[in-house]
Parts: sequence; structure tokens; C-alpha cells
Amino acid sequence: MQQESIAGSCLCGSVRFEIKRPLSGFRYCHCSRCRKATGSAHAANVFLPQSQLTWISGESLNRRFDLPGAKRFAVCFCTKCGTRVPHKITGTENYLVPAGILDSNPDRRPDGSIFWASRAPWYVETQELPKFDEYGK
Repeated sequence: MQQESIAGSCLCGSVRFEIKRPLSGFRYCHCSRCRKATGSAHAANVFLPQSQLTWISGESLNRRFDLPGAKRFAVCFCTKCGTRVPHKITGTENYLVPAGILDSNPDRRPDGSIFWASRAPWYVETQELPKFDEYGK
């Protein structure tokens, strides 16, 4: 049975929150900004209305960086451990939640990839790579 809400937390556990279903969107973003902000090939972002996010603890530990000159790009992070945490999207009533900080399965798969034309030139679809349960050889 699907839970009504999904808990999330940062790496050190100081920032905790819950989100309520339904999720408005779930996308991989391949833009150069998301790649820099995550240090990876893409961000995995969940989108939902502000009314569906509840802070449990640590909201005061969140620090926000708005990219100068960008219409809506920002990142928020826990000041104790640096984990990216949810943030309100500028100019909207919606929140972006980094999917990797959800503590359980959102029971939904990504809807697709955005900014695909901006993907890293070294990006390889994961199904093309060998799989290991621990550190690879």
C-alpha cells in the first residue's frame, strides 16, 4: 500500500521534512547548472506545490544560493553536511525536492529528462554500463 507521505532528510539527519502525494513531476535535469550543483551527470528532481511540503526539523539550517542572472535557478543545502535540500522555486508556489534525499521509494519513476541537448558529452546511458553490487573492479 502506498504511503500518503514520504519522509526525507539530509546526510547528517539535521534537516527533515515530509512531502505529500501526488507529486507534480519527477524529472532528470541535464542542464549545465544542475550538473555543477550536483557534481554528477544530472539532477533527479521532484516537483510539488508548497502546500505539500512540511518541515519537521532543521529548516533554520538551510542556506540558499540564487544564481545571479538566472530567472529561477537556486540551490539550498544543509549548513552542517552540505546536502542539497528542498527549496521554493522563485516566482512560483512550487518546491523542488532532490529525489536522492527521500528516505523511501516515491513509488513513481521519472517522467523524463529535461535539457537533454545540454547533457554532458561524457554521459552514457546507465543500461549500457556493467553493474556491481559494491565497488566495481
